Amino acid sequence: MTHGSRGAVFGGACAGITSRDSISGMTVGFVLGGGGVRGAVEVGMLRALFEAGITPDVVVGTSIGAINGAAVAHKPSLDVVKSLEAAWSSPTASTIYGEPFTKQLSRLARSRTHLNSSVPLKKLIEAVLDDVRTFEELTIPFAVCAASIERNAETWFDSGPLIDAVIASASVPAALPPTLINGEHYVDGGVVNSIPLAEAIRRGADMVYVLQVGRIDEPLTVPANPADVAKVTFEISRRHRFVRELAEVPAGVTVHVLPYGGPQPGDRKLGAFKNLELTKDRITAAYEASAAYLSEAGVGA
Repeated sequence: MTHGSRGAVFGGACAGITSRDSISGMTVGFVLGGGGVRGAVEVGMLRALFEAGITPDVVVGTSIGAINGAAVAHKPSLDVVKSLEAAWSSPTASTIYGEPFTKQLSRLARSRTHLNSSVPLKKLIEAVLDDVRTFEELTIPFAVCAASIERNAETWFDSGPLIDAVIASASVPAALPPTLINGEHYVDGGVVNSIPLAEAIRRGADMVYVLQVGRIDEPLTVPANPADVAKVTFEISRRHRFVRELAEVPAGVTVHVLPYGGPQPGDRKLGAFKNLELTKDRITAAYEASAAYLSEAGVGA
């Protein structure tokens, strides 16, 4: 699968139907996957989609995709792009993983489980959602995935309190503490479902746009050292479900996997997970690649 700059369309009987006329009467779903700071590419993809006149009827998200997705479900229009661009460039965003390392180590020594506080993350989510605090207040249906520790199970939230559900979906193990909801602890939804394609289809979407951060486009090679073993094993565990779900798209459903615009310098470095310096470049690259893909596919206005 190599569509970092090209995008790709998959599906059953409707795989070749991509014109704007074909979208009429279909249920459009946006799937926003996980991927940390790389999630900025989803903002560029959203701009391309909304400029093409493509709006969602349902949104599902995991991890950073849960944060971006909640904003979309709140404002399913170009307005959300402005909100997300402001959020991604805000001082609050830089503090989520940006505390001094000594402070992080001190917190780890006290908690024995995590390096960072979830308070900045909560502030960021509240900012992009304005006064919205429940799923029911959102403009369109939205669902987020988190992993239950006690039940060792994938869990979907789509009603009731919104903020904690989104935080739970984005609670990266070791980086952030598990999120407690109704007596149960949850960690990042990417642990169980990094790109929840099948969930969007299960919720009725038959024209699906997948907003992904590009990891599925990076080829894996046979490990050459212990670090490679850990990385390759982790990536297989994270990618295999999406690969299977993509292969099993039912007849009558079309899936567009949007291109992320290609890698940025330093993506493979250890500290890349907290580097926000390339946010604008990621957004721009994803926008240009996705706009070109949608135009070539004949999708949208």
